Amino acid sequence: MYQIRLFFAALIYFTRIPSPINIGHTPDQLNRAVRYFPLVGLIVGSIAALAYYGAIRLFSRETAVLISMIASILLTGAFHEDGFSDFCDGFGGGWSRERILEIMRDSRIGVFGAIGIGSMLALKYHMLLELNQNKLMPLLIAAHGLSRLFPVWVASAIPYARDPGQFKPTASNPTKLELLIASIFGLGPLLYFGPTILFPAIAATLAATAMALYVRRWIGGYTGDCMGAIQQVTEIVFYSTAVAFWTFM
Repeated sequence: MYQIRLFFAALIYFTRIPSPINIGHTPDQLNRAVRYFPLVGLIVGSIAALAYYGAIRLFSRETAVLISMIASILLTGAFHEDGFSDFCDGFGGGWSRERILEIMRDSRIGVFGAIGIGSMLALKYHMLLELNQNKLMPLLIAAHGLSRLFPVWVASAIPYARDPGQFKPTASNPTKLELLIASIFGLGPLLYFGPTILFPAIAATLAATAMALYVRRWIGGYTGDCMGAIQQVTEIVFYSTAVAFWTFM
């Protein structure tokens, strides 16, 4: 029963999927629910894949991909996309730790955030269009799960950047068991593709590592917006490397 509550805590926090009303998502619950973050990603990816499956039977492939993207955004309330835009504003417009953190705390979107989110969505759309249609649906599922594993790994490797007395970090200091369970959910779907998925997975891992080192250098650790940016960037790197690798196979 406790594990079910943790799962729904993660589901409520990251999506708009209806859940039991007696389930909360307090910081303490979310710290323990970190093991289910990639599983929530698999659910989001599955619904995005189903949206594509239904749309492709009625519309062009271009429209089906767009509908799939819209479905995932509506499902999550643009949770990670919002973090990515704040990340772009903060690191694009700030030149000190204090200024970067101040900008990322501002809910208004700036020029760097607008350009970043527009470019990111356009790139994701074109990468999904270039993917082999037979592999698109399982790759959507795998990408959403894997990209939500990386923030868990980052939270275990670098500290929280803000004052924890004012901002309670989510997924701080996950235990080895939580990392193991999260890794099973995040990496398990990759087995479907066999060895061909190795390069996209490695590229996404390197991207997450580079971003973790970057934010640690500039602000001393991670924030929630950094985690959203890591999820978005690794998802796109995963798609892009798959397109490049499978094109030359």
